[in-house]
Amino acid sequence: MFRGEKIQLAAVQREYLPQYVKWLNDWETARFLRPGIPAPLNLEEETAWFENLAKSKDNVVFAILTLAEHKLIGNCGLHRIDLKNRSAVLGIFIGDKDYWGKGYGTDATRTLLRFAFEELALNRVELEVYDYNPRAMRAYEKAGFRREGTRRQALYREGAFHDIHLLAILREEWRGGL
Repeated sequence: MFRGEKIQLAAVQREYLPQYVKWLNDWETARFLRPGIPAPLNLEEETAWFENLAKSKDNVVFAILTLAEHKLIGNCGLHRIDLKNRSAVLGIFIGDKDYWGKGYGTDATRTLLRFAFEELALNRVELEVYDYNPRAMRAYEKAGFRREGTRRQALYREGAFHDIHLLAILREEWRGGL
């Protein structure tokens, strides 16, 4: 559907769900994604999420596939899409650890922003990132996000309190970075 330099965004397929469950139950991946109590996810829950996705009017989610091999490596999406205020919340994860730190997340983020600003005509996209995820912070900043604030010690994870940073990018900032 939408191509970047290394990835393409495609429709989430039912056959991807077992792989998503595997990735989301891997603590090394999940610790970056869910702020609540980290509970195991099962295939039935992921299937219910998938089935509700088609009915959702304020979420658009894509599978992330590599261009070279068409290999599934993660997913990303826009959530809480507000067409009146032209804003959304971005979420992304690269579940395949072989693709961590190699620019795939940055490319997927940039490609998703192109969809947000060109296809949905949004004006603002925001996200939250935990202070112990510097790799994601670098990817978001490379894609043009700016830090807007910090929710100090808002997350308790692995025996310590952590800050949650709010980042956002506006359409004019994104356009200027093209």
